[in-house]
Amino acid sequence: MNIIAYSKALYTTWIYYSPERILFDAGEGVATLLNNKIYAIKHIFLTHGHVDHISGLWALINTRNNAMGDREKELNIYYPIGNKGIEEYLRFIKKMNSDLRFNLNVFPLKDGQIVYLREGNQPKYIKAFSVVHTYSEKSFGYHLYEVRKRLKKEFQSLSQKEIAELSRKYGSDYVSEKFEKKILTVSGDTYLLKKEDVFDTDILFHECTFFKKEDRKYKNHAVLEDIIDLIKDTKIKTLILYHISGRYGKRPERFLENFKEELKNINVHIVKPDKLFKL
Repeated sequence: MNIIAYSKALYTTWIYYSPERILFDAGEGVATLLNNKIYAIKHIFLTHGHVDHISGLWALINTRNNAMGDREKELNIYYPIGNKGIEEYLRFIKKMNSDLRFNLNVFPLKDGQIVYLREGNQPKYIKAFSVVHTYSEKSFGYHLYEVRKRLKKEFQSLSQKEIAELSRKYGSDYVSEKFEKKILTVSGDTYLLKKEDVFDTDILFHECTFFKKEDRKYKNHAVLEDIIDLIKDTKIKTLILYHISGRYGKRPERFLENFKEELKNINVHIVKPDKLFKL
């Protein structure tokens, strides 16, 4: 299982990506629902400082510190630099947990800053990017990249035997090149991501607070219609809609019926309010 998420607009939001032990946001109830999986988390990337995205931090940190799980693994928390709400909350948590038994590391990030998760032959890293949410709140989305290798274009018409011979003679770097593959994109709360933000990502988590434009009063959250238009010709493989308003009931998928043609080549999932999502 790669992804577990829970999200209901205004109440709580978090996404756990288990292959890299990453938690995006930490809304209320995250420790309760993830249970013992919280001991595996190594990195927490906060998109912004609104309560429904950070209120679960205290319980998560306190539980890791006092329960019977592994209390020696360090925990790294990243957030948009200058976000006062997050900074004040983290100061409070550290004050209330002055006897922490593990290293709690806090890193403010700048727009475009990279955080390496693993290095070596296939490095993986997170890249922060600014998104438009509210004027008073600095907000980020996050990309997960993996550095991969592929055959250079000029050799793609050759046979396997010919490629192997060139590799033996000149080395593998002669016939291959490195490229950055965008594996995952998490939007955070935003009016709408940009085309370049979502292009060629395998999995896109895009907030979709509203399914109908007339329900949105202010331009600080996304609407389904705009998201569908955004992802045209972007080569994304999987679209996951989250941060959905509870007003749409238990069957929000009914709103996708008008976009069957636009979504026919994309795997679409909805993180339903009040229901744990697993992929």
